Amino acid sequence: MSLPRLSATALDSLDAAEVAVPAYDRSRVTPGIVHFGVGGFHRAHQARYLDDLMNQGKAMDFGIVGMGVMPTDARMRDALAGQDHLYTLVEKSPSGRRRARVIGSLIDYMFAPDDPRAAVARLADPAIKIVSLTVTEGGYALDANPHVPADVAALRAGQTGDLRTFFGLITAALTRRRREDTPPFTIMSCDNIQGNGDMAREMFLRFAREVDADLASWVADRVAFPNSMVDRITPETTDADRAEVASRYGYTDAWPVVCEDFSQWVIEDHFPLGRPPYEDAGAQMVRDVMPYELMKLRLLNASHQGLCYFGYLAGHRLVHEVVRDERFSRFLLAYMEQEATPSLRPVPGMDLDAYRHQLIARFGNEAVRDTVARLCAESSDRIPTWLIPVIRENMAAGRPVRLSAAIVASWARYAEGTDEQGEPIAVVDRLADSLREHAASNREDVLAFLRYREVFGDLIDHPEFTEPYAEALRSLHSHGALATVAGLVESAG
Repeated sequence: MSLPRLSATALDSLDAAEVAVPAYDRSRVTPGIVHFGVGGFHRAHQARYLDDLMNQGKAMDFGIVGMGVMPTDARMRDALAGQDHLYTLVEKSPSGRRRARVIGSLIDYMFAPDDPRAAVARLADPAIKIVSLTVTEGGYALDANPHVPADVAALRAGQTGDLRTFFGLITAALTRRRREDTPPFTIMSCDNIQGNGDMAREMFLRFAREVDADLASWVADRVAFPNSMVDRITPETTDADRAEVASRYGYTDAWPVVCEDFSQWVIEDHFPLGRPPYEDAGAQMVRDVMPYELMKLRLLNASHQGLCYFGYLAGHRLVHEVVRDERFSRFLLAYMEQEATPSLRPVPGMDLDAYRHQLIARFGNEAVRDTVARLCAESSDRIPTWLIPVIRENMAAGRPVRLSAAIVASWARYAEGTDEQGEPIAVVDRLADSLREHAASNREDVLAFLRYREVFGDLIDHPEFTEPYAEALRSLHSHGALATVAGLVESAG
């Protein structure tokens, strides 16, 4: 007998003791947010906060309309459409406790390539007050997107039927709102970028200037781009996750989400058209997000890079396996305490020592089964965003960079494409070919990887960085990852 698929009509038949379902009437939820980048993280994080509010009877006019632009987003469209845009969120604690709930705040999904004009019309609807983004660090790279020039040309000609980028679709909607004298929506980036709102503003203004200088001035004057800090470890959904939902809860879900039980969201309170009362769901609304952003990016995200390459080279494939080795956990704590924390600003209300140790516990959450490969992906976006700023600030202040340099060296060794067991490494990165080309000369020229100035800038010109980097890379070649990490821990005291 086949199991029922998750849907609105199936909610009443679910075991309430096992799976929580929306306590609100979804037919009363109206669109107020369009979100680009509906993946696991958005559904574990922003959509969950909205669902919490709706369960309190709040924010019913802030239903989320997901919007996809990448060809792969068609899978999400089909998965969600087949189950009334509902999905299961399973939160797992380090103790192994599971909390499953069905999220109902996502009420529609549009795959923009199906009908770009309809996508623009949805964005231009006065009911939409916020357009949010989780498009990854690389998504903001205008020059790297081959569809940007065509979208600029189309908008100059007043055409919207073939738009291919979120820049084009959002700018087209802003153009229409300006023409119709409709107040512009807020653009809220939720990506792991320092000053993510500032970055979004810079890139959208660059795009708008290419289309129309007057439009760009209007965007600069009228559109809000609040900064935010987001945090929740959310691995990619696997077939094992789907099977677990089916076996535990008695129904099928085409695309459930599994995540840790920790969540944090710090938001700059700048929403001219209004916003949901996010603070009532546990978010922190602040005037300045920067201290919290730096804390998260330089402690959590950079530490992920600190464990993933060393860990993969040593043969580990799951994150919790890496930090269970005391050598790795001590290395990460040493990096956080000695190099990352000195580069931070004061963080109101945070005990940084407790936060650092909490991170180690979160990384060790076996129930989440986060993969090392996920953390190793797209390193050319992540290392320059999360780690290199730590290195530069510490060098400028005369502080040590030995551990940070070793992390970069571990990436260089990983990018060679073979682990310590001689097995091939699938380097997942938009610059994978160029990275491998530079890393191929590591043994003959210990600084070969750093000669990729498009990624590293002038780091190669700083001996206070290159000397510990070269020492770590030579050790990786001669002694391996475990011995290298052990030596770094010993030297760090």
